[in-house]
Amino acid sequence: MATAEAAAEIVREIAAVGAADLAAAAEPLRTDCLRLARKVSLLSHLVAEVADAGEGDAAAAAWVRELVRALEAARRFVALGRTPAPAPAAAGASDQDAICKNTALQFKYVTWQLQAALANLPHSCFQISDEVQEEVDLVRAQLRREMEKKGGFDVTVFIKVHDILAQIDNTAPQSQQPHQQPEQSQMEKFSNDHLELQNVVSLVSEISGLSKSDMTKITSELIEGLQNVETPESPKPDNVDSQSSDETKSSSGEVKKPDSVAIPEDFRCPISLELMRDPVIVSTGQTYERAFIQRWIDCGNRTCPKTQQKLQNLALTPNYVLRSLILQWCEEKGIEPPSRSKSDGSPLEVGGNRLAIEALVRNLSSSSLDERKSAAAEIRSLAKKSTDNRILLAESSAIPALVKLLSSKDLKTQEHAVTALLNLSIYDQNKELIVVAGAIVPIIQVLRMGSMEGRENAAAAIFSLSLIDDNKIMIGSTPGAIEALVELLQSGSSRGKKDAATALFNLCIYQANKVRAVRAGILVPLIRMLQDSSRNGAVDEALTILSVLVSHHECKTAISKAHAIPLLIDLLRSGQARNKENAAAILLALCKKDTENLACIGRLGAQIPLTELAKTGTDRAKRKATSLLEHLSKLQVL
Repeated sequence: MATAEAAAEIVREIAAVGAADLAAAAEPLRTDCLRLARKVSLLSHLVAEVADAGEGDAAAAAWVRELVRALEAARRFVALGRTPAPAPAAAGASDQDAICKNTALQFKYVTWQLQAALANLPHSCFQISDEVQEEVDLVRAQLRREMEKKGGFDVTVFIKVHDILAQIDNTAPQSQQPHQQPEQSQMEKFSNDHLELQNVVSLVSEISGLSKSDMTKITSELIEGLQNVETPESPKPDNVDSQSSDETKSSSGEVKKPDSVAIPEDFRCPISLELMRDPVIVSTGQTYERAFIQRWIDCGNRTCPKTQQKLQNLALTPNYVLRSLILQWCEEKGIEPPSRSKSDGSPLEVGGNRLAIEALVRNLSSSSLDERKSAAAEIRSLAKKSTDNRILLAESSAIPALVKLLSSKDLKTQEHAVTALLNLSIYDQNKELIVVAGAIVPIIQVLRMGSMEGRENAAAAIFSLSLIDDNKIMIGSTPGAIEALVELLQSGSSRGKKDAATALFNLCIYQANKVRAVRAGILVPLIRMLQDSSRNGAVDEALTILSVLVSHHECKTAISKAHAIPLLIDLLRSGQARNKENAAAILLALCKKDTENLACIGRLGAQIPLTELAKTGTDRAKRKATSLLEHLSKLQVL
């Protein structure tokens, strides 16, 4: 039965899937499954609140059914990665390409279905908190980006399948009768022109858990709909015969779409099978659409999709000749030419000594502690020097080996490993590889128990990884993460405090992490930092974090109880210009709809520095000070 409890169970099951569970899956299926599992895990709080609210309303129950359908499809897709079907013994490059294309389409449907379900969330039926709504919005944005990465596909087919799925779900008989299997002639009655459509419906039906009879029904309705669109029965004027109508149509100069005529095979991308708009050549001499081959490479693949040969380098060279031929063909056929993707066309140059790097990576797993330590130190240095080295190290599987060294009992080895990962994370595409390799928990262990330099660099690594939005949630919800950062902020070295403050600020952009930070005791070191004039930047860092925390009602109350208001007023009097501006902004947030705090700043004599700030401060400071003075004036009238 489709209930909120069923949804919660599916979310827990998918969220528990890790890299080890998908070891047998090929790329890009493995990466797609991991990314999907991470996104679904962010829905745990949503399904919990939905379960608490109940499903008494018909609209609420209908939406829960829609969500469960989407989650079940996601579970089936992840199952493809956990138990991948064995490849045929004689499978060639074309077979592998077909498999990749099919799973890409299924992944796109699953992400589209999840995004559609979240978009239909009936807020009036459930008591959804601001924090959970923020998570939902984040997941929806990520799902939309995943769909864009997979390239174009007519989602009207998805919509039709989705609608028929809903009809089947809502009208399903109570008895569990097996679906009758269609005869072979039923499947063969569709014309060859619709074989591709049949394949799409088959793949989507498979991931949706439908039977062949349901698939036949969906395909039949889709084809009927397409035929109605293709041959509209519009009346013709009496004075225009069919011949003149055809002539008018052909001479009208109407721009056709690329899919309205047969596209030459050489003009299609071997991955997407679509007309190429920005063709590029890889090292094997094959040509692909830039966006699709770049995504193939970003997923960690280092072979040519068509030939399966190893790519000697990752350079993508624009194929200007082919692009010119495509544009010429489009002009001849009256087809709208494909717009080129935004790119400077420059190839990705990869330097460095690959053989030497691969040897270093092998030494990370040596039985000798000295060799492991030395290799980690060398990789730490190489990763700091250039983007080329960061790419080569990731290609050579350095990241999983470094993650294992984070658990080393030797503190210096730990330090080298965490710093190497920090340096590798500077290259954005490595951030996800580091998270997928399971680095967050061991990095937090180094943050808690490592050497001081190791702890400092662990905090910096957390900041770097948290630049990806969904990592903010993952890191913040990891037990002990925020507590360890607060501890470093309170008792670390000068640099350690700065690294911890930067990481905490970035994590606290996410609502739920604000509460976690306050409950972890962050206000104690922040208050001390407001009083600390010995360390340059301490006051700035404290004010920056407080300005983020104060937007949450629980944190706002805690800040007031921590006696921050007198310190903020002192900064209005004697702080630097930027300190005065931030102090005024925090005071305004504390006093909004809070007459007790407003009366407090009045008693402490805030009017004089606020009046001065309203005249001489920065533009933002003037606005904040003026608003506070207006609130104080209204309070005095009352």
